[in-house]
Amino acid sequence: MKTTKATWIWYPGDFEIWLGNIFNNRRTERGAMFPPFWKQDSHYVTVEFSKAFSLDREETISIAAEGQYNLALDGKLQFGMPKTFTIPAGDHKLNLKVWNQATPPALFVDGATIHSDSSWQATYEDKLWIDENGVAHGSGIYVPAASWHFDDIDTPPSSFHLECEERHPLSSTTPDGFPSTTTPDGFPSGTLYDFGRETFGYLIVKNLKGTVNVYYGESREEALDKEHCETLDKLENAEAWDCVADSKAFRYVYIEKEDGATYDGVSMDYEYNPTTTPDGSPSGSFRCSDEEINRIWDVAAYTMDLTTREFFMDGIKRDRWTWSGDAIQSYLMNYYLRFDTECVKRTIRQLRGKDPVTAHINTIMDYTFYWFKSILDYYQYTGDVDFVREMWPRMVTLMDYVEGRLNEQGMAEGQADDWIFVDWVDFPMHKRGTLCFEQILLMKAMETMAVCAKLLGINKSDYRVKSEELRNKIKQTFWSYETKAYYHAIEDGQLNRQITKFPNMFAILYGLAYEEERREIMQSVMLNPKIDPITTPYMRFYELETLCIDGLQEQVLKEMKDYWGGMLREGATSFWEKYVPAETGTQHLAMYGRPYGKSLCHAWGASPVYLLGKYYLGVRPTKPGYEEFEIRPSLGGLDWMEGDVPTPQGVIHIRMDRQQVTIRATHNNGWLLLPNQRVRIEANQEISIAL
Repeated sequence: MKTTKATWIWYPGDFEIWLGNIFNNRRTERGAMFPPFWKQDSHYVTVEFSKAFSLDREETISIAAEGQYNLALDGKLQFGMPKTFTIPAGDHKLNLKVWNQATPPALFVDGATIHSDSSWQATYEDKLWIDENGVAHGSGIYVPAASWHFDDIDTPPSSFHLECEERHPLSSTTPDGFPSTTTPDGFPSGTLYDFGRETFGYLIVKNLKGTVNVYYGESREEALDKEHCETLDKLENAEAWDCVADSKAFRYVYIEKEDGATYDGVSMDYEYNPTTTPDGSPSGSFRCSDEEINRIWDVAAYTMDLTTREFFMDGIKRDRWTWSGDAIQSYLMNYYLRFDTECVKRTIRQLRGKDPVTAHINTIMDYTFYWFKSILDYYQYTGDVDFVREMWPRMVTLMDYVEGRLNEQGMAEGQADDWIFVDWVDFPMHKRGTLCFEQILLMKAMETMAVCAKLLGINKSDYRVKSEELRNKIKQTFWSYETKAYYHAIEDGQLNRQITKFPNMFAILYGLAYEEERREIMQSVMLNPKIDPITTPYMRFYELETLCIDGLQEQVLKEMKDYWGGMLREGATSFWEKYVPAETGTQHLAMYGRPYGKSLCHAWGASPVYLLGKYYLGVRPTKPGYEEFEIRPSLGGLDWMEGDVPTPQGVIHIRMDRQQVTIRATHNNGWLLLPNQRVRIEANQEISIAL
């Protein structure tokens, strides 16, 4: 009798690398393709899958593969590529070798008891040889085969796509004061369509005959600026039928007809990643007494949904790429919104790529260090040790690369082919030499290696020793007892005494600063108006988290209203890559020396989702996968708040006002921690505590 379900299998990471290459190469700028500027790996073109089993009776299996394949039973090659194959009773080993240059080799096997799944072994090493009797011999490095939810023989991995639904513009106008020609029949050739808010998908020009020029814009100004808009299309049809453009990000679309062209209007296929977790568990939610905060949460959630696609991307207009620094924030926000663990794993695998390591992830040193921590974060929220085990070999080789580039003091220093990012800053700040910020990130990466090694039962105590040695070096090198702050860098052997928020807040977030030192940093740096401000949502994420750790939720609420509320007051329908309140009008649209270079829908702009879930509703796992959790709710100046936090098993619901707090958790146990109370939370029981 059939006991489990067959599924498509492939070599671990290959599906993500293949899909990521398609994903990352969709970026265009004014019709020119714009590939990512880092190494792109490819899937293994030949993969062998194997499984040993024992049959009580003869069994016939069905076989499908993405690619050409051969089959060996008990080391004996069988001829042809059979769609079905009968295996006699007894103990046997089945080997299938699949070759595919275009898409990852994948296999689907289904029988009464034999079925392809993650219990099969896979190897990319083609070491099998056949002796004079036709029997195969050899060995390879075998790992458990990868699978996801491709459970139908007719839907292989290469068929993966996001879902779409048709949407229509809210209005169409001929812009006043904008040059517009007319067609021979007297109708205006230029029409501006407004879809109401930032969106992503495929523009459909209905019953197009002839040629139209399409100019996209996240803003009205961009769509109407034909010379400078970031994305455009030229669509043409000889006969009248619907013409579908490539996927783009836009709110506005300006279309001009060339001579004689006609069409019957436009719509779009809105493309999206389903917004519930794969098992149908509830998503996160938040509502409170402040309507502006509610609007901020809604727009932040929408921003996250727009940037959660095949992978977590940065901006939907530009760059449309996976960046490790952006992604680690997306993962954390996702844990409080959709809890889409599969997208997290896809993105981590895709960012890492294959060995040998020849450059930092995205070519950025700090992004490599974030990648390590993202795996530890994933384990803490999901409890999925199998994924840590899968990634461990690539963690080791990436750390080997990092350690091979350390300077004589054992610290990370940018080399000629490294990009040291930190953040986009509006004040003078050199990024050369040995940056304190980078050492703190490296310290955390080494701590992550130590924690994961212990989790997997691997004797790698040297990672713990190295992280502690680096911790001491950072304090000795950069900490000032006089200014109560970490200085910026060592340049040419000299200490650069510039003080910025970046290393100081990460000293708090990553556990370098202990309690007394943390309080000193808060006063001397984080709450010091003389320290240069942060203007990107990217680093405001960490800045405001630092303030929340210090219990300053009331101040953070005000800053959310000023900063994210400021974007809303400027007309934002999704949150931006950067916001400088002093800028006005079209200044808000410019970046990178281009009038519309700024992304108006950027993943790192959605941080209120994380802040409100973790530091206002107050939920976090204290044991991996929410086996146990704690809730430290804080109104932060609100009259009341209510929300849900998703977990691997279900949802935790919190409601709090100035009189009481009510908690209900569908699974597992935890603790409600109030200033003067510690209350046990039992699964499937509602508790209400007077304040």
